Parts: sequence; structure tokens; C-alpha cells
Amino acid sequence: MLTLEIVTPEARVYSDTIDTVVIPTTSGEVGILPGHIPLLTQVTAGDLRITKNAKTETLVIGDGFAEIENDRVSILAENAITEEKIDPAAAEAARARAEEALKNRDTLDPDELDRVEAALRFHMAQLAHKLRGK
Repeated sequence: MLTLEIVTPEARVYSDTIDTVVIPTTSGEVGILPGHIPLLTQVTAGDLRITKNAKTETLVIGDGFAEIENDRVSILAENAITEEKIDPAAAEAARARAEEALKNRDTLDPDELDRVEAALRFHMAQLAHKLRGK
């Protein structure tokens, strides 16, 4: 068994013992099983799949980092949302706001530009998840 904890700046989104987790990273999806070697990796916006008792649950996660050590998976992410809490209309509105802000990218400081781009990736991941019907 693995212990998975997902934390955002606002809250602890998930904390439980699980069988496996598949994490979207900047170098592709990484599957984590019990006994995995220690790893620190950068997480990117996308579907995070959790398997427990032969059932799979999906969360949409934003940019962040994951640390795997001693059968403990800790994920610190800017955003994370469970499937049932995704509001396609709100995600679409946020996507449109982010794209509008990016039209003036030359006026944004580098940190603000990074935040807007990360928000855009997270909202696009939510919309893609809903479009796939998962």
C-alpha cells in the first residue's frame, strides 16, 4: 500500500492509503507502485489516476512537484480538483480569461506570466477531462 497526500495552497485535497497512482509529469506519466525508488519530479497539469481496491478515481491536477519516498507519495500542486467538482462552464470562463490575459503577455512580469500560463494549463486539463467523458 501507498500513502498519498495531495496539498494545494488552499487545502489538503486528498489523503488516503492507495494501491497505485499515475502522475502527469513534465517527462510523461509516471506510475507509482509500492516499493518505488525515491523520486522527486515536476508535475504538470493533467489527469492523476488513483487506484484503490480495484477502483480508479481521477483528479485533475495543476503544476507542482511530487516526492516519492518509503511508500509515501506527497504532491504539492497549485491546483487540484476531483472529477465531481469540475464545473465546465467555470473552467471555460477561466480559460477565456487566461487567454485574454496572454494577449498582453509583453506587459506581464515573468512571475505573472508563469501564473497565467499555469492557470491556463489547469483549466484546459479540466475541460479535456470532461470532454473525454471520464
